[in-house]
Amino acid sequence: MLKDGNLFLLYSERGDTYLLTFKDGSSFSTNLGNLIFEKGLTYGDTLLSNKGAKFYVLKPSNFDLIKKVQRKTTILYPKDIGYMFMSTGIGSGSIVAEVGSGSGALTTALAITVGESGKVYSFERREEHQKYAIKNIKKYGLEKIVEFILKDVADEGFGDYTFEALFVDVPEPWEIVEHAKKVIIPGYFWVSLSPNFEQVKKTHFKLIETGFFVERTVELFEREILVREYGVRPSERMISHTGFLTIARNLND
Repeated sequence: MLKDGNLFLLYSERGDTYLLTFKDGSSFSTNLGNLIFEKGLTYGDTLLSNKGAKFYVLKPSNFDLIKKVQRKTTILYPKDIGYMFMSTGIGSGSIVAEVGSGSGALTTALAITVGESGKVYSFERREEHQKYAIKNIKKYGLEKIVEFILKDVADEGFGDYTFEALFVDVPEPWEIVEHAKKVIIPGYFWVSLSPNFEQVKKTHFKLIETGFFVERTVELFEREILVREYGVRPSERMISHTGFLTIARNLND
């Protein structure tokens, strides 16, 4: 049974999705009609609007939380985040950091993954971006796991920290490499996302020059399959280029 303050995903029969916070007696309006959420609502329930449209009450997945952050900037896509996490092996209790808080999509995924026994340090140089990320993290109840730091790491470095993995999503990741060398535990991970080849090239060779082992750079694509009675086929639309991911490991001097 949902309690006041619980998040839930409202999914319409035509595929619209809304991430909402439950409050007994509250209402919600769409062009498919109005809904009232009453005590006793549970995940898995089906509701009818006043126009007779079906809506499903669902438990939000990590995918849903990431996609529904309030955006000030573009966000990392789950297809990329999943690969980044599998490539670094982070999990419950990990101590990690990101450079570029953005709107908090990656921050959210990191906090969920490391859990209350872990820690996420989120470095951002622009206060207006950091405010959005903080707002989203608080909405999801993850603020105790994340420490936000307003700092230009390229100029000031990280300070007295050590990390198991560093995730970098800024336009000039190569400017951070020398600072990253000092805080990533030897044998552990650097991950950066860059939109174009020149950024990848500069970052790749700066990593090698600084004493990292570069494992690989990859690009990932995601295409939905449309399943219908009259034929199953790929969608005309797909999530194609969102960035190149570079995975590297810090080496002992």
